[in-house]
Amino acid sequence: MLAAVLVALPAFAGPYALSVATLILYFAYTGQAWNVMMGFAGQLSLGHSLYVGVGAYVAGGIFFHWGIGPWAGVWLAILACVVFGLVIGFLAFRFGISGVYFALLTIAFAEFTRIGFDHLGWTGGPGGMFLKVAQRDAWDVLNFRGPPLMYYYAMLLLATAAFVACFFLLKSKAGYYWQAIRENEDAAQALGINTFRWKMLAVAISSGMTAIAGVFFAFYYNNLFPEQIFNISRSIEIILGPIIGGVGTLFGPILGAAVLTLLSDGITELLAAFGWEIPGIKQVFYGVVLLAVVMFLPHGIWPALARKIGL
Repeated sequence: MLAAVLVALPAFAGPYALSVATLILYFAYTGQAWNVMMGFAGQLSLGHSLYVGVGAYVAGGIFFHWGIGPWAGVWLAILACVVFGLVIGFLAFRFGISGVYFALLTIAFAEFTRIGFDHLGWTGGPGGMFLKVAQRDAWDVLNFRGPPLMYYYAMLLLATAAFVACFFLLKSKAGYYWQAIRENEDAAQALGINTFRWKMLAVAISSGMTAIAGVFFAFYYNNLFPEQIFNISRSIEIILGPIIGGVGTLFGPILGAAVLTLLSDGITELLAAFGWEIPGIKQVFYGVVLLAVVMFLPHGIWPALARKIGL
């Protein structure tokens, strides 16, 4: 039913509503990617903006300089992000870094990368990179150029593919091993599970999936700034959806992304209607919602909702 509604939505939605729906699907997808690492395998990452930024700059950079389209760039972006993820995972898991310390390591790598891109002339440094775009009404799928409708359906396809992939991952041997590691890593090791190998696999899949979101970001917004894309606030936006919706669940990232995006945009529009402009109001709202969910729905909205409707 949800899929049918989303496919038919553009027939009834205006340009603004379509852009909000695209944003919801983007956060649903990135939340699902983060969920593989944290929700399935129990490895808390607070630096997923690293993979969005690297994926965006790799695909955007080769398009900007050499005219190579995103269909080739996406594979290079995935490769680059998986390498970054495996380096971080190796440094952490080989030396027993976990929990809060692993989260701090991911933040540190994202911040180091931001500083590096700030001084990298090939990507435009702090002045940013602007991708060439022509105003088109027709769909140019080869160069990923077209009207907002094309980007909406592309993001819908990605979010659906991520949902299906995560469903099968949870039911696979890897999914069961990840859940065992998440619940009790020492017990999982005692049962003979190679926790290092399976945690590395979770990091590789999560970072590779997030790289695709970075490519979409580059060709949807057409401008990239290190301070913007690598900022920790970008990572927080990615993880809030699964946390609010339900970490480790399939529908949690989708529901959390919808609730946060609709309410935050609704508050912004309401204040604008009254002529009020309050800096940082969206961040305050995120904090209030997170506090409320932690206090009253510690497992997220979706598990409580699923019990209510008998799923």
